[in-house]
Amino acid sequence: MNILMFSELFYPHGGGAEYATFLYAKLLSQAGFNVIVITNRFVGESEVSKDGKLTIYRLPLLGQNRIKYEILKRLDVLLSSFTRKMLKLADVVYVPAFWFSAIPLAKAFGKPVVTHLHCYTPLCSLAVLYNMSTERVCNYKRLLCPPRCIYVYEKAHGRNFRETLISTILNSTVGRHLSRFIELSDAVICVSKFQKDILEKQKSPLYNKLYVIYNPLPKLSIIEMEGNDFGYFGGPDIMKGFCILFKALLEFKKRNSTNIVQIHSTKFPSEHRKYTSSLSKLGFIFYGKLNSNELENVYKKVCTVIVPSIWPEPWPYVVVEALINGRLLLASKVGGIPEQVYGCKGVHLFDAGDYAKLAELIEYVNSLNRGDIIDLGLHNRETFLRRFHNKISIKNFISVIESVV
Repeated sequence: MNILMFSELFYPHGGGAEYATFLYAKLLSQAGFNVIVITNRFVGESEVSKDGKLTIYRLPLLGQNRIKYEILKRLDVLLSSFTRKMLKLADVVYVPAFWFSAIPLAKAFGKPVVTHLHCYTPLCSLAVLYNMSTERVCNYKRLLCPPRCIYVYEKAHGRNFRETLISTILNSTVGRHLSRFIELSDAVICVSKFQKDILEKQKSPLYNKLYVIYNPLPKLSIIEMEGNDFGYFGGPDIMKGFCILFKALLEFKKRNSTNIVQIHSTKFPSEHRKYTSSLSKLGFIFYGKLNSNELENVYKKVCTVIVPSIWPEPWPYVVVEALINGRLLLASKVGGIPEQVYGCKGVHLFDAGDYAKLAELIEYVNSLNRGDIIDLGLHNRETFLRRFHNKISIKNFISVIESVV
């Protein structure tokens, strides 16, 4: 069977969604499927690469600004002889990211389509289901992301006036109609029950097409725990809760004026690290974007990972990696996180935005002896790996594909 994937970004580019797509492509090709990926070509990358039954075609799809809507207007690529040839050969088309304009074309060729949702695009044009103007999770009203929310979101992410204006216009207009593309799909995969439940409440045409398949796990051997520090891997992104962590450390310092914890914090661009001297007084140690070896060295110093997200992340990989690596976890009780951590004794959840509770939990972990920390971390790993396995994920994925072909 030939599976054609339209993914404008592909690992190592992008985030969790692209990482999951990469893992699925590898696992499906290893299971005997012919997997073809069409993605963007970055400087220095080859046009075509092959790995067994996995073939990746890289085309110049995106400009330097990489606005998410940019991929939708690339009709020249979709209507090219190359893409038409790929569609004729495909048995099923898979859309795991934002290239929704590929869906009607695939249907025009009579091909079944499986769309994979790693966010909340059908409900929220920003895909995060969090209203920045009111600072609370949205009430799930379909496709009503207000312009003020979009404006505040973009300004909070450091966009200039032109970028903010473009985003506000596009997300208030085009973004509200993306669900019409998605509704053409034969099956729609959600990454958590939380995400599926929200979509089902809308009573949309997607209602009878929804499936839940937990994302595949990365191959990680446990990293030895050498230090007693904390780790935060979300960068300066307000949605990842950096401001909540900052406030929590201020609160912790009030309670423990002589006791400083170390917070190893990654994905901070150089322009943000100019505040290093002042923030280091709270315990922050900043890093840029790290490669796998560099990240492993940081992980060795960390006994506890903090995930203070304010938006309902459907299935964050940072949680997966923390548990597989046998670390304690302090995380917001939002989105799919409670599903991920169910039964893990070394996990403590707090209401999103409750920095005082996070400070209390940091203080609690800091009081534990090393033996208890190691035991709880190993319990997290064992519990998580008993509940989730790639064989189950790929089996369920293949079942969905076979149901639409």
